[in-house]
Amino acid sequence: MANNISVLYVDDEPINLKVFELGLRNRFTIHTALSGFEGLEILRKESGITVVVSDMRMPVMDGLEFIEAAKKEFPNLVFFIYTGYGICDRIAQALDDNLLHKYFRKPTSFNDIEATIVESVGV
Repeated sequence: MANNISVLYVDDEPINLKVFELGLRNRFTIHTALSGFEGLEILRKESGITVVVSDMRMPVMDGLEFIEAAKKEFPNLVFFIYTGYGICDRIAQALDDNLLHKYFRKPTSFNDIEATIVESVGV
């Protein structure tokens, strides 16, 4: 188990936050945020977070905008997009620019998410 890994999941849909937390809480410490702004505040307060997973389509600040802002303040974190849509040009560019480690397409099994997160932080 990788319980020493702390993950922030950002999604504007409360049900998605709950499902993600329920699916991975026995494997990681999970923090959740309903917006990119809330996600930034959590990152500023919780120094142990090492991985950030964000939904792509959110109002006001989308997932890539949030990750761009977060990466400026927290360049050593590992960032993922978790989207219900296919890869778009912006996600492809973010991957090429090493802004993102990887993207997950909903639905992705929690076992696959866990394995990718563990691999990304070298545990």
